Amino acid sequence: MSNLTLLVSALLYLSLLFWIAYRAEQRSRQGRSLVNNPYIYALSLAVYCTAWTFYGSVGRATSEGIQFLAVYVGPTITAPLWWIVLRKTIRICKAQRITSIADFVSARYGKNRTLGVLVTVLSVMGIIPYISIQLKAVSGSVAVLSGEAGGQTGLRHDQSLLITLFLAVFTILFGARKLEATERHEGLVTAIAFESLVKLVAFLSVGAFVTFGLFNGPGEIFERASQLPELRERFTQGPGYSSGDWFWYCLLSAVAVLFLPRQFQVAVVENVNEAHLNKAMWLFPLYLFLINLFVLPLAFGGKLLLAAGVNADTYVLSLPLMAGQKGLVLLAYIGGFSAATSMIIVEATALSVMISNNVVMPLLVSLPGLQRWFGPGSSVFVINTRRLAIMVLLLLAYFYYREVADYFSLVSVGMISFAAVAQFAPAIIGGIYWKRGAQFGAITGLVAGMLIWFYTLIVPTLVPVGFLPASLMTEGPFGIWALRPQALFGLDSLSPISHAVFWSLFINTALYVWGSLHRAQSSLDHNQAVLFVDVFRYRSAVESSVVWKGKALVTDLRALLARFFGDDRSNRLIERYVRRNGLNVVQPYADPRLVTYTEKLLAGAIGTASARILVASVAKEEPISVEEVIRILKNSQELLAVNKELKRKSAELEQLTQQLSEANERLKRADQQKDDFLSTVTHEIRTPITSVRALSEILHDTPDMDLATRQHFLETIIKESERLTRLINQVLDLERIESGRHKLVREPVSLPEIIQDSVEAVAQLAAEKHIRLHYRPTDQPLTVEADRDRMQQVLINLLSNAIKFSPAETGEIAVRTELRNGHCLVSVADNGQGIDPAYQKLIFEKFYQAHDKAVRKPKGSGLGLAISKKIIELHHGNLTVESRPGQGSTFTFELPVAE
Repeated sequence: MSNLTLLVSALLYLSLLFWIAYRAEQRSRQGRSLVNNPYIYALSLAVYCTAWTFYGSVGRATSEGIQFLAVYVGPTITAPLWWIVLRKTIRICKAQRITSIADFVSARYGKNRTLGVLVTVLSVMGIIPYISIQLKAVSGSVAVLSGEAGGQTGLRHDQSLLITLFLAVFTILFGARKLEATERHEGLVTAIAFESLVKLVAFLSVGAFVTFGLFNGPGEIFERASQLPELRERFTQGPGYSSGDWFWYCLLSAVAVLFLPRQFQVAVVENVNEAHLNKAMWLFPLYLFLINLFVLPLAFGGKLLLAAGVNADTYVLSLPLMAGQKGLVLLAYIGGFSAATSMIIVEATALSVMISNNVVMPLLVSLPGLQRWFGPGSSVFVINTRRLAIMVLLLLAYFYYREVADYFSLVSVGMISFAAVAQFAPAIIGGIYWKRGAQFGAITGLVAGMLIWFYTLIVPTLVPVGFLPASLMTEGPFGIWALRPQALFGLDSLSPISHAVFWSLFINTALYVWGSLHRAQSSLDHNQAVLFVDVFRYRSAVESSVVWKGKALVTDLRALLARFFGDDRSNRLIERYVRRNGLNVVQPYADPRLVTYTEKLLAGAIGTASARILVASVAKEEPISVEEVIRILKNSQELLAVNKELKRKSAELEQLTQQLSEANERLKRADQQKDDFLSTVTHEIRTPITSVRALSEILHDTPDMDLATRQHFLETIIKESERLTRLINQVLDLERIESGRHKLVREPVSLPEIIQDSVEAVAQLAAEKHIRLHYRPTDQPLTVEADRDRMQQVLINLLSNAIKFSPAETGEIAVRTELRNGHCLVSVADNGQGIDPAYQKLIFEKFYQAHDKAVRKPKGSGLGLAISKKIIELHHGNLTVESRPGQGSTFTFELPVAE
């Protein structure tokens, strides 16, 4: 494969990344963010898997067996702890507007500038070699595919230099475009997530091809490997390694996955939602499992099929190349390229922010002469500083690759970088869980850890390249045997990495604890300790729990912000904060909360140390004691508790008010129903009484009335009396049913018999209106447990209503029965005027006719259907109606069959 093909492929791939990042930024501006997605977040965390994983894991497996898994087992088994550690770190960073891991350590320990510089310097020292091995991996893959020796070429013909420059341009465009480092880089994160998919697909494709294409599955590979003594050893940890190495490698990787600058950038700074951790805690380990699935088959396959001189780090390319699979070879090349570029891009972005915010800006703003030089173009200066840092970092990595990286494997350089960032662990873990952790302890511990790391891991790398004599490793400096770099104080039973991690972390932690207990905290140190450790308690009150005393002019703060954010935006930010917190800006001196808010805004752009220096330059700060800090925080906490209690009681009061309002509405309705009921009943009672009284007076005042007329009047009096009796009985029935005083006499009864008796009872009424009444008894025995008299009352009421609303002469009424699913269904259907659907539920209400005057009022009191429904419900049944206006109605009730 020609160099031109490989170069064009790499450039096309980078162009695709440009397009993806550009589209992601466009969608973000349109309010359609891609990164607000837990899967994108989890994939971005896979930037942990670099060219070391893609190429180096196979190489390491060939020499050390399953030892290569240690750096993936550590993050996997500690992933559940992310909810405790990482979530708290994210919460702190959002509250404090922290932009990098250097900023985090600096802010925690009293916004100390020295700590920010130390963390930045150690990160740069540890990560430059790491970036260089990514360039080495890309260069090595080109050499393998082009068939060239892979030696050093001139700068003009070095493709690695060209790719380095392209990566620098990409990182500058999408990683150093915004002033506020706390703002999300949506394009960059989306591109990184895409690269994680590319390298996973590429590695799985090559692994599947070798396992199932060149061999008959993993069984054959392991069987053939087991026949060779050299490979049989690789089934375990490999020669020369112990369980102690496993422990230190797992610990190192578990720490690195949290504190590598690139991991901190994507996991903390770029996080948009803490809930995304829930998915990342299982998706990320799953990703690690998949990308390591075919490592051993590839390692053994390479050993079995390739020549002995082939570099094991290149098996991923050499195996498909040997098989003539050019398409797969190109995919593997792109996969390895993506693994390297994603790491370089994110790492360069994170380091550039650290350099600008923790080294350059604190230095510049601390010099009064330079500070006056800053003007409206300060934001441009900060961004350009980051861009320059990116370019310098990548060029340094490139030159490290050309001069030094060839002497070491991918894995060895990667582990040295892991050991470097592990030095942050005591200060960070102690800082978020131990309030007593102090600035002095963090500085002494970190300095000691750095020195030991450098002495035990970096110094030995200078021996093979001839910078230091070989006797240093065997005899120690100046012949002091106990100071041999890889056997410090006689400890020579561990591997070099385990040895360095043990001594550096042990002394680092010990000095951190000693320094914290030995030296008292300053007020600012203590303030930050409380805010970090108790972030979940003070998160909502960070702005109100201001521990600051002094004087600062509002105009000075406004001018300070305008240097970096411009006049318009600064004014908007201040006015919004003043309005939200009800501050008085008429006074010339700013409220302490506004001073703190200004400092936090500046911290998001230039780092906490620089922001503190700038604010201090325009404010006259008064010293504040630790006791005052504690009192202020305690008051804030009490205010929080009071506010929380007030909110709770307010919510309860609102709920009670709502319940009272609903109860009042129900009482009003009940009162209205009572009035309507009394009005209806009074009207219904008065009508027959008036009729009876009038006819009785006529009979009394007319003794000579003819017999026929007298007889007619007497019959009317009797009917009205009966109507009056029925009404009173219905009211009494309803009252007894609703009060629960009515007792049913339930016994097995035959529904057909009750229906037949009811039909006969109303037959005369139907005959008077010439209405045809149909009932054909079923052959099925329909027996139910019921009160016979009450069931007959229901049926007579339904039949009477049907007769009442059916047209004379043409009216038809049908009574049907049915047995369905253990229930007896009885329906009474007529061809009367029907019922509007809007009122079909209302007709079963006992006061329906009374409270709805707009509806045509039928004859009668309107209590019959309400009583019927209550009776059916007392029998555990249900009464329903189906009707259409002008097409009649069908009333159906169902009762459970007697057992």
